[in-house]
Amino acid sequence: MSEVDQESISFDDWIAIGITRGWCGPPVCYTHDGLPTALEEDEEFDEGHDPCIHIVRMYESEQHKDAVEHAHSPSQWRNHYTENK
Repeated sequence: MSEVDQESISFDDWIAIGITRGWCGPPVCYTHDGLPTALEEDEEFDEGHDPCIHIVRMYESEQHKDAVEHAHSPSQWRNHYTENK
């Protein structure tokens, strides 16, 4: 996306594009809905393996983002998308 597109698209539109194109699943709550896994991944866990399941955290606000990233260091050191901004 161009810089203009990134600034003009809403979050709702952005996530809808990802879901519609099959790039991601819909936002779910890990606490209430559970971890979205395939049966094969569940079986791997049961067998003692640890498949890597990538999660994208949705923030409620800029303050929430700052609080989560302050408390969760992997959210800082894995964020290579904004390193050069």
